[in-house]
Amino acid sequence: MAPKKSSKAAYTFPAPIDNDEVVGHTDVWNHFMDAWNARDVHPMHPVWMLTGPRGIGKATLAYKIAKTVYGNVGDFFIIDMAHNIDDHGKAKTDGKIISVHTVRGVIERMQLSSMSGRWRVIIIDSVDELSPAASNALLKLLEEPPAQTLFLLIVHQLTSVLPTVRSRARVEKMRPLTIDQLRELCARFIPDTEISAETLRLSNGSFGRVANLKTLGGDAIYDELIATLENPKSNSSDLLAIARKIAPDNALYGILLDAIARFGLAELYPMATAQIADIARVNLEPETAIFSILNEIKKCLQTHTAI
Repeated sequence: MAPKKSSKAAYTFPAPIDNDEVVGHTDVWNHFMDAWNARDVHPMHPVWMLTGPRGIGKATLAYKIAKTVYGNVGDFFIIDMAHNIDDHGKAKTDGKIISVHTVRGVIERMQLSSMSGRWRVIIIDSVDELSPAASNALLKLLEEPPAQTLFLLIVHQLTSVLPTVRSRARVEKMRPLTIDQLRELCARFIPDTEISAETLRLSNGSFGRVANLKTLGGDAIYDELIATLENPKSNSSDLLAIARKIAPDNALYGILLDAIARFGLAELYPMATAQIADIARVNLEPETAIFSILNEIKKCLQTHTAI
């Protein structure tokens, strides 16, 4: 028997540092350029916080800003998961948070870098992923920012940031992308693939989510999920089969909330979001947690049908 084809397609999307074209967010770009071009007259705010949902282009814009500053002068520092290190200075590839050692390492390299009046840029992607100790180390640095140093802080959820860090930044709130902007990005990066209106709707203005849905086969899994939940004959085995498809990648967990929204089951949001959060927070078994959410959705649908 021939092997079954995977529903997942092989797509390649450029990393934000390699993507020189930003779609949308012209207001934030213009705010920065106005400040940058007038820096000799009005001192620039040293800390810019780019906040908004994941996948809308915050990091891409941050790197575009950094290249504007760094393209001609200065040093460029990156704090993110890809550059995460442990207490021995070795790459830390299995962590879920950015360590304090990563932040301290950048601070040490900054102190050794040129102090000849050339601009330096520090990108943190993202502040949400900093450990408590790393956040405090960042705060100490922001309390007295080094001269001619620009901090670009990427934030997915503003409420996750220490108020003392937030108070020291110029906060630029970035909006989700429009459907037209999403279609522009789809035409640019996945031109040979048909993107359904349902997939665009599920993305909630995030091209990153479109990319995840297509790369992971999430749009097909979502269709199967809805069909299973709507089928009065589906049983626990069917729900478990769906849970097993969703469980391996947390980028797919959002389709559970999409299903809840589709069926108008707002009362299940607190339970579902708590279960999803617990998968990472207390190492809850993903398959078990997802099955539990699906089972509750199914029960609610059966109850509403009976009424």
